[in-house]
Amino acid sequence: MMRIRLTQQEADPIGGIAAAPIVLIGSALALAASIVLTFWHRSDVSSPAAALLGVVLVAAAGTTASISALPSRAPFTAERLWVVASLAVGAAIAEYVSTLGGDQYLLDDYGPLVIGMLILAVAPFCTWMSLLTAGMLASAVLAILAVGAAGGMTSGASLVALVAVDTSAVLALSAAAAGYSYAIVGETLAWQREANSAALQRDADMRAGIARSVQQSRVSVLGREVLPFLAGIMTADRITVADADRARELAEALRRALKEGIESTWLDDLAASVAAVRGVEVRVDDPGGAARELRADQRSTLTALVSWLSTSGRSSVITAAFQARDHDGVITVSATPAGAPPARRDLERFVVVARSVGMRADTSVSRENVSVEFRYDLE
Repeated sequence: MMRIRLTQQEADPIGGIAAAPIVLIGSALALAASIVLTFWHRSDVSSPAAALLGVVLVAAAGTTASISALPSRAPFTAERLWVVASLAVGAAIAEYVSTLGGDQYLLDDYGPLVIGMLILAVAPFCTWMSLLTAGMLASAVLAILAVGAAGGMTSGASLVALVAVDTSAVLALSAAAAGYSYAIVGETLAWQREANSAALQRDADMRAGIARSVQQSRVSVLGREVLPFLAGIMTADRITVADADRARELAEALRRALKEGIESTWLDDLAASVAAVRGVEVRVDDPGGAARELRADQRSTLTALVSWLSTSGRSSVITAAFQARDHDGVITVSATPAGAPPARRDLERFVVVARSVGMRADTSVSRENVSVEFRYDLE
């Protein structure tokens, strides 16, 4: 059931970014096909205005698809697919009108080919079910057009054969698009399950290591301060006011250590890991424990940004602060550059990924500070 609801862009946001140029290429090829085939059967054209309108609609469909697939426009919604498919079907109808009464063959009509190519081009951004549905609905319209054009055919082919010829390209290409979407989402989910299993094991090991470290720290405090203090109290003739104050101080220190261990989140663990492995201080300002409420994909986005900022000597200090603002949760990740600040286009990759997992993001870059602000809906 998950495959029906997911697209490649949603399952693999980085793969969706890489697939954006494919849409532009497919749109350009569809436009070229419409121009070449219109010129090829120019003798069948009885209405040049309708023929021109058909080419314009193909260009509009390709432009809409290409712009909608841009990373800055993510995510690609189902409504955009229907707009693209509707424009492409409109182009097929305009071509039919332009050759009304004079179309001798269906094989040189570009409508079915253009519709199929555009549906195939947007396959990385749509669910397999929506792609298949769009192809079937477009085929139904083309079948009606084939029936209407059958009277002027000189080939003598049967009506069933004409309908099959006119719809085969759309059905084949939309089926290929649906198959691609179904397969790539399935492979991505399988890989993610394996990666998540490994990550959970690593997280468990890391938490166990941190727990041992905290426990050793507490034992060290006990051995270095608490036990000698208790031994001194037991051998003393009387307990002074200073002894009582010292006992309260030690009890408060142990209480704070226990509380920090209980209230720590995955982000605190990440900060400790980054500090230990890469030597970069990561400060977490999350008094309410809001990091626990983030979904797994949103956590991955935040983890990727913190990890990227902490590598290659990019930052000396990183801060992740959580707050609520106007019914939205706000996460501000800021870093002090260790050298030259990173380019804004490098941060835009994380903005695109954040949008694909239901978060809104803005970046700010200066010589003294690099900041990425994520906003998400509070449930």
